[in-house]
Amino acid sequence: MGGPSRALFVVTILTGSFLLFLIQPMVARMALPQLGGAPNVWNSAMLVYQALLLAGYWYAHRLSRLPLRRQSRLHLALYAVALLTLPVGLVSLPAPAPGSEVFWVPALLALSIGPVFFLVSAQAPLMQRWYALHPAAGEPWALYAASNLGSFAGLVAYPLLVEPLLPTHSQAWAWSAGYLVLLVLIALCVRARRGLGDAAVQSAEVSAKVPPRQLALWIVLAAVPSGLMLSTTTHLTTDIFAMPLLWVIPLGIYLLSFVIAFADRRGPAQMISAMAWPVLLSVGGLAMVSQGSNGLLPVIGSVSLLFFVCVALHARLYDLRPAPEQLTGFYLAMSAGGALGGLFTALIAPLVFDWVWEHPLLVLAAAMLIPRTPLLDWTRLGGLQRELKYMALGMAVLAALVLGWNLHDANQYAGNDHVSGALAAGLTVVGLVLVPWRWLVVGLLAAIMLVQGGLQTLYDSRDGVRTRSYFGVYTVRDYPKRKLRTLAHGTTLHGQQSLDPAMRCLPLSYYGPGSGVAIGFANAARLFPGKQRLGVVGLGTGSLAGYARPGQAWTMYEIDEAVLNLSQRGQFTFLRDCAPQAKVVLGDARLNLAKVRAGSFDLLAIDAFSSDSVPLHLLTSEAFGVYLDALAPQGVLFVHISNRYMNLEPAIAAAVGQRRLHAAVREDEPPVESPWTGSTWIAITRDPGQLKALAQVAPAMKWRALGKPAAHPWTDDHASILPYVTWANFLGTP
Repeated sequence: MGGPSRALFVVTILTGSFLLFLIQPMVARMALPQLGGAPNVWNSAMLVYQALLLAGYWYAHRLSRLPLRRQSRLHLALYAVALLTLPVGLVSLPAPAPGSEVFWVPALLALSIGPVFFLVSAQAPLMQRWYALHPAAGEPWALYAASNLGSFAGLVAYPLLVEPLLPTHSQAWAWSAGYLVLLVLIALCVRARRGLGDAAVQSAEVSAKVPPRQLALWIVLAAVPSGLMLSTTTHLTTDIFAMPLLWVIPLGIYLLSFVIAFADRRGPAQMISAMAWPVLLSVGGLAMVSQGSNGLLPVIGSVSLLFFVCVALHARLYDLRPAPEQLTGFYLAMSAGGALGGLFTALIAPLVFDWVWEHPLLVLAAAMLIPRTPLLDWTRLGGLQRELKYMALGMAVLAALVLGWNLHDANQYAGNDHVSGALAAGLTVVGLVLVPWRWLVVGLLAAIMLVQGGLQTLYDSRDGVRTRSYFGVYTVRDYPKRKLRTLAHGTTLHGQQSLDPAMRCLPLSYYGPGSGVAIGFANAARLFPGKQRLGVVGLGTGSLAGYARPGQAWTMYEIDEAVLNLSQRGQFTFLRDCAPQAKVVLGDARLNLAKVRAGSFDLLAIDAFSSDSVPLHLLTSEAFGVYLDALAPQGVLFVHISNRYMNLEPAIAAAVGQRRLHAAVREDEPPVESPWTGSTWIAITRDPGQLKALAQVAPAMKWRALGKPAAHPWTDDHASILPYVTWANFLGTP
């Protein structure tokens, strides 16, 4: 029998974890053309991964009870059989029925990568268990930190290296090659433990039963960080872009927290855990208004909160670790907790809550679980008398009440940011004083949430102004003085309608008379004599229906039934009042447009925003092929590219150049006092004469040439958005 072979086991664990977390964004990226760009696509993917991880950890736990020789033979045999499912790809499933996406997405991903993900997920706990069998191996917990380091490397490698450099089919083959390497490494680990014999395994299995309370605590400590990671992901991807670059940030932080929390050196984990309270009190209170924030600072606050909470809770998990003989059971409990957190955030919360209530609830749950040891425990200084401690406690509670009341008042008025910041800082200090009394500090945190936007959020839930679906949170607000009703998705205005009956068919927001789409749709009869056929992808409030005229044929495409209910049977009446003859098709627009007869539309508008992001699968070369097939030979395609964080023009210009089309850009900048919002639309056509006609029907509305194209158009197989991020807007710089 040789040595413990630590290097071999570390390399095997690193390789398996790297592959495991490389395949997660890779398969989700493959699925985007079928699933659209909703943030919950990634949360659904994570739910599947956590369920498969739980199954893999259960398999490792059960397998570790067998004699070593049987373990190794069965494990290698299953690995070899799973080769038949490679290369990685998506199975063919019928398109989901409207409203069933929350179940269809997990089914697609589980059927596509289930076998290989299940087996690779089992290798980390199983290899650690095999490593610990050697008498000279020592404790194996540092190998779990190495496992998460490999996972983090896989996550970072995908958006920064793999996605920009390789098309998805090449990614699938490269991952398959890595799977073969992992199979060889596992075989070498089997060989390294061959001399131990089954008796060593059986003797190591004798261990005490885990008390139910301890088991429950393991599960809860794992569930809260997992759920918080997904709720943070929802915030990041709702208003920026549904892309792996942003998907992996919260998950990467989550994995790094394990690296720190399970390291042999305890100093960093202890220091970060102690700092968790200041971060939780200063940033956690903003959880109720996270959906109303933009730019870099809220992103930094969200990910910082996630990092400190995850390290603190995972470090507490490490402190509660069992003996190495119970290693697989411990990891199984952690995996069960991770899956429960994902189930709550990705599946239960969107069905139960009208807003992202899961996020503040998880922040409060974290406050109940984080160790109470602050950076400085003042109650132990200088032998303070009991009376003095309680006097200080009373003064702290009184200060919290006064500061909280004033913070609530300050938040009611614009321009009081500095005052609000100072009051919030004061509450943070008071909260640190209250840390030794957990329920008091948790109550203070809840109060901070309420005065930092929570009360208004509660009122909105009471008044029923919000609707939540798989695709996001929609808020409808009335402004009687302005005679206006608005629809917001996340933080982005999606349309508005006048409450004045005489103006009910006047398109507002991005669809004013100077917008590119308005020039085309309002003058459809001049551009196409006869019966005009118009299509719109992305219903919103139905604003474009305000340009409908008798005798025209209109077709609207909308993926979200909640939006359809708002615009067809709810508070917005554009469809009922302005285009009652319009046909509405529910489901993914790209898939439905592929089914229509060639040349079905004279004008087609692509306006499918998901908050401030645009579904990537609607802007690829293949998507433009679908649109062109649906357009008449002289038809015009209008694409809405207004976006705070992305410059979409180069990618569209590349698709236009590839297909030798003709395009022009209309940048509308209406007066500030007008009821319209600035917008950018691109008109695309096979016939250059149609661009001249657009310029002639509204001579005062100037169009410009399309800008410099990207080197390559986006395709379903290969698309990287990194070159098109407008970092100045994202960073909040002028």
